Amino acid sequence: MEVLTAKILVGFVVGILIGLSGVGGGVLLLPVLIFGLRVPAIVAVGSDALFNFFTKIPASLLHLKKGTVRRKVVLALATGSIPGSIAGVRLLVYIRHLYGDGVNSFIKTAVGVLLIIIPLLLMFQRSIEEKIVNRPPTMKGFAGMSLIGLFAGFLVGMTSVGSGSIIMMLLLLFYSFPPKVNVGTDIVHAVILTGVTGFLHLRLGNVDPGLVATLLIGSIPGGLVGSYLATRVPMLWLRRILCTLLLITGARMLWA
Repeated sequence: MEVLTAKILVGFVVGILIGLSGVGGGVLLLPVLIFGLRVPAIVAVGSDALFNFFTKIPASLLHLKKGTVRRKVVLALATGSIPGSIAGVRLLVYIRHLYGDGVNSFIKTAVGVLLIIIPLLLMFQRSIEEKIVNRPPTMKGFAGMSLIGLFAGFLVGMTSVGSGSIIMMLLLLFYSFPPKVNVGTDIVHAVILTGVTGFLHLRLGNVDPGLVATLLIGSIPGGLVGSYLATRVPMLWLRRILCTLLLITGARMLWA
């Protein structure tokens, strides 16, 4: 019962932080699963991917209803991200075949690197947005978006991290979409990417369905609370504190 309560509480806190800061669930939840709940890294990756799939569905439906989604961009991203995700998952299977439980060390290293890169990008996101506002696109066409999807999909397949943060930043850097459209398009694509990734890991036995269910029990009300508090909390400082904690966690994963 205590373990069950702890998992629900983790989901609740992560849900609040997602609602408050907008920082992706994969970045926030995965370190807690690995270090806090002591879930094997490969199971944490699969469970986190499936968790992110379910948590992003309500927001994606809302953006589709509001018309803040570029469906052609979602299709272009998915054309690359789906095979990228498959390649990432297959790489983990290959590493596990060669080194057994050593795959967990590989995942921790990969996640550690991402937990250093992503918070740094998030901390400078506003200044990047200001510098490139009204700038014409520098990467044009379906192929460029597919390459972005391929790269991000590969990372998500291996780590479950990046379905929102990495793609959002790459779209920001190479394309000129209104902020709401950027967010909506990213979230709808993330549902597809995390759904495919979660299903692949589920088939391989890398998902703990009970863990996912208990996390969702906490995260759904947590997300509502976080969204309510979002206008009442100093967002800039909260985001900086979270990014600092993620940087520390990433360093611990690399040098532990």
